[in-house]
Amino acid sequence: MTPSGIRDRLIAQRVVPVLRLASAEMTERAVDCLVHAGFTMVEITMTTPGAVSLIDRLARRLEPRVLVGAGTVLDLDAARHCLGAGARFLVSPCVVPGMAAAAHAAGCAALIGGFTPGEILVAHREGAEIVKVFPASTGGPEHLRALHAVFPDILLCPTGGVSLQNMEAYFAAGAAMVGVGNDIVDQPALAAGDDDAVMAHARRFLQCGPTVP
Repeated sequence: MTPSGIRDRLIAQRVVPVLRLASAEMTERAVDCLVHAGFTMVEITMTTPGAVSLIDRLARRLEPRVLVGAGTVLDLDAARHCLGAGARFLVSPCVVPGMAAAAHAAGCAALIGGFTPGEILVAHREGAEIVKVFPASTGGPEHLRALHAVFPDILLCPTGGVSLQNMEAYFAAGAAMVGVGNDIVDQPALAAGDDDAVMAHARRFLQCGPTVP
């Protein structure tokens, strides 16, 4: 696997789950439901309790069919720990100098965050395979449309406030893919052990948006 290969897998899936659940156990159960629903790429944020250990456990169990990424990576120490645990892509909400280089040295991809045109360009020049537009909800699809018009060759991934109700608007505005937070998981169903309901809810996100040729 190469950084570009991971990028292509992310774009092919179109929707990456960005999980920030209350416990590692709940997150692992959610990931299993997402995998059964058809997802092959998931992001575990560093705000998840025991995130690095969870990434390690999931990567050992699910690769190569499913690739696990690390989100909310804010410094190089965290990046190295995540890569060592088996994360195949790193995601930050802002520019973390050197993170893309560290990811690439490990054969992994980097998704670096930005919001303004200047931040988007810095993230791209830092080496991001995909630039995460965060928080997407602040500017909405029209903000993304304006960014895409200025940077048509930069792959953009709006994250933060993306839902079933607005996903298609983000794709129409130029999103290469989207990041969806905990809304992708039916948490009451997960807590009740109703895995079928969790999977049915998650599949709705895979069915939304344009089909990749």
